[in-house]
Amino acid sequence: MNILIVEDHPLISDAYENALLHVSSNNTGIKFNINKVTNCDDAYLMIKGAQKTKVIDIVFLDIKLPPSKNGEIISGEDLGIKIRTLLPKTKIIIATTYNDNYRISSIFKSINPEGFLIKNDLNPKELVLAIEKIIDNDPYYSKSVVRLMRKLTSNDLIIDDIDRKLLYELSRGTKMSELTQIIPLSLAALERRKRLLKELFNVDSKSDRDLLEVAEQKGFI
Repeated sequence: MNILIVEDHPLISDAYENALLHVSSNNTGIKFNINKVTNCDDAYLMIKGAQKTKVIDIVFLDIKLPPSKNGEIISGEDLGIKIRTLLPKTKIIIATTYNDNYRISSIFKSINPEGFLIKNDLNPKELVLAIEKIIDNDPYYSKSVVRLMRKLTSNDLIIDDIDRKLLYELSRGTKMSELTQIIPLSLAALERRKRLLKELFNVDSKSDRDLLEVAEQKGFI
C-alpha cells in the first residue's frame, strides 16, 4: 500500500511511520511504501503525480500546514478537498491539534475523512488501531472527535472555503476593498460574510484583529 504522510512535525510523522511498521510486522500480507512531505506545495505535487503514476492508498493529513506559495492551498483542509477531487479512492486520516466543534464540523463537511484523530489523544496503540480499522474499510474517530460530534446540531453554521479564504487574506493584511480581485464576490457580500463570522465567533468588536485572533485560536487560519 502506498502511504503519504503530510505533516510538518517530525515526531508526529515518525509516530505514523512506526505505527505503520508495527501493523506491517503483525500482518505478513501487508507492506507499506511510505512517502513524507511537510508542506502544501510538495503534497500537491505528490497528489498530482499519483494521478498518472500510482495510487495513494492512505494519506495522513495535518490541518495546519505551510500554505502553497501561490496562496491557493492555505491549509490541510484545502489539500484534503484536492485529494477528494483528484484521488477519490484515497482514504484520508486527518490528525490535528484543533478540537473546536466548528472546526471539526467544517472538516467533516468538506472532506468527510475515513479517520479523524485529535493529536492530544494519540498514543501508539490508538494509531495502530486506527490504521487497522481503516485498512479494513471501517472509519475511525478518536474519543475527542466523537465527543465533539455529539455536540454538533443541525443549527451549527458551517464555515466554507470562501470564509476561510477571506480570513486568510485578512490575516495577510489584504484590505477589504482589494478582496474582490481575489475572491469572486462583491464587496457587500464579503462584508456580510465577515459580519456573520464575527457573530459566529462571538466577536463584538469592530476590529478585524479580534476576529482574526479568534479564528486563529479555532484553527481556521
